[in-house]
Amino acid sequence: MVTLIIIAITAVVSFMAFNNARLMNDLILWPPAITRSREYHRLVTYGVVHADFGHLLFNMITLFFFGRAMEGFFTRELGPLGFALFYISALVVSILPTYAKNRRNPNYRSLGASGAVSAVLFSFILLAPWTRIYVFVIPVPAIIYALLYVGYSIYMDRSGQDNVNHSAHLWGAAFGVLFTLAIRPAVFFHFLSELSQPSF
Repeated sequence: MVTLIIIAITAVVSFMAFNNARLMNDLILWPPAITRSREYHRLVTYGVVHADFGHLLFNMITLFFFGRAMEGFFTRELGPLGFALFYISALVVSILPTYAKNRRNPNYRSLGASGAVSAVLFSFILLAPWTRIYVFVIPVPAIIYALLYVGYSIYMDRSGQDNVNHSAHLWGAAFGVLFTLAIRPAVFFHFLSELSQPSF
C-alpha cells in the first residue's frame, strides 16, 4: 500500500503542478530558497513534481514494479513505514550533492523522483540481479542494466549534454545499495551467491 500511496500522491501533485506554475515553484528544488529562506521541505517535495507526463510516467511505472517488491523487504526489516522511510531518505540523499554544488546558483532547478526510484531499483538488483528488466521491450539482466545505467549516468553527468540530473540518479543508486546493506548485511553474500549462478 505504501508504494501505491507514494505513486498516487506523486501523480496527483505532478498533474496539479503541470498547470499551476506557483505550485511548481513552491515545490521544486531551487537552491537559493533553501540557502536563504530555509525552505528545507524542497529537499523532499521536488520529488513529487515532474517536468512532463512522460517523465512522471516512466518514474511511476518503474516505482510500481520494483517498489512493491522492495516494500515487502523494508517492511520486514524496519516495520510498516520502512519503505516510506527508505524512499524519503533516498529523495533527500540523492539531491544533496546537487544542492551543495548549486546552493548559490539562482538559475538552477531540479525536479522528479528519479533519484529515489534509482535507489529502489538498485536495492532490488541486490536481491535479484538476474531478473529481466525490459529496456524498450528488450530483456536485459538487471545486473547488466545496472552497469549500463551507471556508466551512462557518469558519462552524461560529466558531459552535461542535457538538463537531466544524472548526479541524483547516481547518488540515489548508491544510497539504495548502501542503505540495504546497512540494515541487512547478509544481502551482500546473497548478492554474490546470486551472481555466481546466472539464470537469465
